[in-house]
Order: sequence, then structure tokens, then C-alpha cells
Amino acid sequence: MVVDTEEQYNEFLTKFELEDCILVPVLSDIKLHPKENSLSLLYAKFFDGEDYILPFNHSEAINLTEDHLQKLTNSNNKKYTYDKKRLSHIANFKNVYDINLLYYMDTNHPLDIYEVDTNAHRYFTTKFYHKKNLNKVIPILKHLEYCRKLVKLLEPYCNKNINSDIMTYNNDVIEVLTYIESSGLQRNKSVVYSEYNPYTSTGRPSNRFGGINFAALNKNDGSRKSFVSRFGNRGVLVEYDFDGYHLRLIADLVGYELPEGSIHQYLAEQYGVDYNESKALSFKFLYGGIPKEISDSIPFFNEVKKYINKIWKEYKREEFIVSDIYKKRIYKKNLRNMNKNKVFNYLVQLLETESNMKMLTRLIPQLESYDSKLVLYSYDSFLFDFCLNDGLEFLKKVKDVIERHDKFPTKVSWGPNYHEMKDITGRFV
Repeated sequence: MVVDTEEQYNEFLTKFELEDCILVPVLSDIKLHPKENSLSLLYAKFFDGEDYILPFNHSEAINLTEDHLQKLTNSNNKKYTYDKKRLSHIANFKNVYDINLLYYMDTNHPLDIYEVDTNAHRYFTTKFYHKKNLNKVIPILKHLEYCRKLVKLLEPYCNKNINSDIMTYNNDVIEVLTYIESSGLQRNKSVVYSEYNPYTSTGRPSNRFGGINFAALNKNDGSRKSFVSRFGNRGVLVEYDFDGYHLRLIADLVGYELPEGSIHQYLAEQYGVDYNESKALSFKFLYGGIPKEISDSIPFFNEVKKYINKIWKEYKREEFIVSDIYKKRIYKKNLRNMNKNKVFNYLVQLLETESNMKMLTRLIPQLESYDSKLVLYSYDSFLFDFCLNDGLEFLKKVKDVIERHDKFPTKVSWGPNYHEMKDITGRFV
């Protein structure tokens, strides 16, 4: 049914409030980020077989309003969707399950949906790629065909393996990344949006959109100068960058107490080398193998080596290992050509991600009363668009939460753009 009268909508709403369903949002423009897009159609498939299309912005229908959409967000029934983040940018639905996540938790790779496009979609997107709001003119029946093909692919994963750990991941990780994406980054005179993909082999999110790889912005070619504060002369960009983050995470994991100060300098003194060489040696040992002379002479690496051997035995015996925070299983069946150091590398990258996500679930609610925004997350750093009106106390509060009360120290820098950043860590001493 195409729901385009008030009577039909009320009938649908009654059913929607009582029964679980699968939702497929069809956005107006195929090229725009969901945050700056509009909803063309909303497809809903119930588990009794009935399906509906709700038009909100389409040339063939009498369109529903924003109020109609908002009424749907009050429902507490279960809603399954391929991409929870994408749906969340359109409307704040309750109790949404990300099917791609459910599949990923079992297989360690995303669900491939690229073959569900119809011939009509391929024709329009090829011939009229540069046209805006293309989905508003592709016939509704062709959208219906696409949605039905997609739902057929998604249905087997509904109600599957949804334990409390997966639900926590579904709520924490997806919602944190949605929040950061929705903030956007000021680039010259316009706002651009990033798009995080958490479904990578290690769980470490990639981040690219619109031809920009936000996870690997060049630090040396001047391209970062275009990223500025949205608050004009009343704002600056502020970055918190962890010091020796992986080493500190690993030390915490194996129960080794590090001394205060720079961990790279601490290890440099034990290696008998300078600071820069110390960094290179540490990562060589951690991810390439710890030589016996190093584990015998440096207590930290002795503990790390014992831990690596322990998880390798678990991996071979159980055919999976479990992440430390969100209890994600990394299955042997989903990985190829693994050795003990690769398994350790996977686990540390996952620990880094999960530790950051858990911390951000505590930080983000504290940002709501401020104008400043968290605009970029890049593994071991966090970039804020800081409004000066929020004051130094805001920066101190953020630093305390990110560092987890000095457990993971950061260097803080700020500047008028993302290229010209000045170290201000000393202001927090």
C-alpha cells in the first residue's frame, strides 16, 4: 500500500505501534550525506508479510508531512534496518537494530547489498548521475521492487544473535558515530560531513565521504587549512591527541604499571636510544615480534609477550578470541593467514576503538549544554570545534573525561584552522 491519505496513515500508525518491522529509508539525493538529505520514501515490511510505502518527497504521490514522520518516532516496537546510522540522520526512531551490525558480529565483514539495485535504478544513476534528487523521479514501483529485494536479503538476520553485548555495541558505537557525523566540519564557507564505517576487519572505523578520507587528512600539504571553526572569530579548533596510546592501553591490559611522564622516553632509556627511535622500536616489537633479549631485559615487554602467547593459545583452542570491553568475538573462521602477532594487532586495534567508544558515551551527554562540538574522531585523537564562550572550563572537563582522570594523557593543541595548531597542553597543568 502507498500511504498517501490521512485514513491510510492512521491505519498504518496503529499497526506500526504494535508490530515489529523492517524499515528502508529511500533518500532524495543519491550523492548527498544523509545529514543534509531529505526522505523521499519510507518502506516498512511487517513480519506478517504486509508492506507499505510512505511518500514524503516524491513526484508521483500526495506527500506526507514532517509531523507524520515525527509521530512514527514515538513507537517502541522493534525496527530493523540495514544502516541504523543512516536512518538516525533522518529521524530519531526508538529501538532500532542495525542488521549490518548483526551480520558483521558473526562474519567480521559487512553484508553485501550491492546486487539489489534494479535495472531502472542502474539506468537512472548512470544516465542522470549529476542530477539532484534523483530518487524523487524514479518511479515508486521501482523503489518498491528495490526495497523488497533488499528486505528479502535482510530478513534472515532479524531476531538473530541479539544478546546484551551486541545490543550495547548497537547502541553505543552506532550512536556515538552518528553524533560525530551529525556535527559536520566547517570547510571554508560550508559544512561537510564525514561518514564512519565501523564494519572493518579490526573494528577500527574508516571515515570517508565526498572524496575526502577524513581518517587520513594530510598534515603537511596545507589541505587542512580549509577546515576552520564555524564560530568565526569566536571559535577555534581544539585537538586532543593521546600520548603513546597503544602502549598505555596494552600496559593497562596486561596489568603493568607505567611511570609518570612520556612512555616513549621511558622505553628509550631502557633501549639506550633517542625518543624517535624508541617509538619505532616499540611498534616493531609489538606488532612484528618481541625478541627474547628484549622480553628478558625489559619487564613491560616480558608481560606483553606472556599475554600474546596466552591469547594465541586461546585463539587456537577456542577458534575465537573475545574483545575486552564489548565482548565482540573475533572468529578464526573469518580470518586468513593469522599468526600470534596479527591476532594481537587485531585485538589492540579493537581495544583502542572500544575504549574510545565507551569513553565517548560518557562524554557526549556532557556536551549538550555547550555550543562546542566534537567534529572528528581519528583513532588516537579528537577534534573539537570550540566556541570561546564555553570557556576554559569546558576544555578542562573534556580533557578529564578523555584522559579518564590522567590514565591516558593527551597533548592539547588549538588553532584558527586544522593546519596551524599550537600546543597549549601547558595551560592545563
